[in-house]
Order: sequence, then C-alpha cells, then structure tokens
Amino acid sequence: MITQVPFPLMSEDDPDDEGVVGTWFVNHGENVSEGQVIAEVQLGKVSQDVQAPTTGVMYQLVAESVGIAQGQPIARIDS
Repeated sequence: MITQVPFPLMSEDDPDDEGVVGTWFVNHGENVSEGQVIAEVQLGKVSQDVQAPTTGVMYQLVAESVGIAQGQPIARIDS
C-alpha cells in the first residue's frame, strides 16, 4: 500500500503559500517506522517536523530547498 506524506498546512491565512523541505532525516529508499521524524519543513520563518504516518520504505518526492505548495506530497511510504 502506498501512503502519501503531504507538506503540512502551516499557514491557514494563505494555503497557497509555498514552503520547502529544509532537511531530510531519512534517505530515499530507507525503512521508516510510524511516528518517526522524516523531515523538517519550513514556511517563511516557521519550521515543523514531519512524522511518518505509517511503517514502510520511504521515497522522497521533493529535494531539499525546492518550493512546494502546502498539502502537496513531499514523500511516499510503501508498506
């Protein structure tokens, strides 16, 4: 089963704002556990950790520092 990991909604005032993945803590193709912090995302001056919603193999869909809209997938996890 494939689970998408979205960029979290960090700005309800303007949901079209783009953020970036600041740091990946898990490499492409590595195993992750549910609840494990896989990335830190940034929107403006605010940062937030993103946790794996399920256990499986994680595949990064967005490189660090590349702009992405809130709610769009940054990774997928194959379980």
